[in-house]
Amino acid sequence: MKTKALIISIKSTELSKSEIKLITKGKPWGVILFKRNLKSYNQIKSLTFKIRSLTKNKNFPIIIDEEGKNVSRLLNILNHDISANFFGNLYIKNKSFCFKIYNHYINSLSKILKDLGFNINTIPVLDILRFNTNKIIANRTFSKSKKIVNELGFLTVEYLKKNKIAGVIKHIPGHGAALTDSHKKMPIVSISLKKLNQLDFYAFKSLNSQFAMTAHILYKKIDNKNVATFSKKIIKEVIRKNIGFKGILISDDISMKALKYDLITNAKKSLDAGCNLVLYCSGKTSDNLKLLKSLPYIDKFTAKKTSEFFKFLG
Repeated sequence: MKTKALIISIKSTELSKSEIKLITKGKPWGVILFKRNLKSYNQIKSLTFKIRSLTKNKNFPIIIDEEGKNVSRLLNILNHDISANFFGNLYIKNKSFCFKIYNHYINSLSKILKDLGFNINTIPVLDILRFNTNKIIANRTFSKSKKIVNELGFLTVEYLKKNKIAGVIKHIPGHGAALTDSHKKMPIVSISLKKLNQLDFYAFKSLNSQFAMTAHILYKKIDNKNVATFSKKIIKEVIRKNIGFKGILISDDISMKALKYDLITNAKKSLDAGCNLVLYCSGKTSDNLKLLKSLPYIDKFTAKKTSEFFKFLG
């Protein structure tokens, strides 16, 4: 299973000749698709079929970020105008009813995603909502209650698994305390390790997720030089040891402005810190090519976990 430690993105609704070459010769670990790539039901099915045909792998990872409401890549074909926060509020009103409705919702969404050719959805968002949480997170997370976030996060992962789709818990170890949008600027969180552990980190614990995505946040009281994505200390001591995450760790998008270096440096610093895969979302073929040429093949741990993922898919 010789693939590069990179998830690439593409430019449009069809693969260009250069992108076909990238997939066949460059050996990316996976592909993530966005609204710009997804125009109609048949077009999406055709695109995902083409990608898998090129890789000669029926389980090749094709990823979507389909949270609902504010973050929906399938708006051209599907309008599920509902947020994670809706389910968090429903939990407070009637827990058992919430679980039934949420199960039905995830099952229905998963059937559509599977039919379209996706096998990974980057949910759930497990960031704890605060009164001053940046609006980029807002209703994308379940609640201000760590118990509700953790419980609904656990159910999300399990409901997805029943549908043979993997979830990606994010943004580990927690984006809720960030006051700025990491797409535009590096957020700085000055809360103590003790308080972060009591609240933010708790939401990610005891979830048997196959994948997690890092937060591009500087947690000053833990590592005052590196954002979590670049921090060996945070990945080793917080994400792996304290939270106990045992799956494949994916960087958030390395083209976000929270990261101050060039793409290659951002990617290499992510992998050096302990991320297993690097995510690139801007879809520029030249950047995909540079990254595929510069980055290593996946390590033994990631290869083992990838094999387990393929086995899970059947």
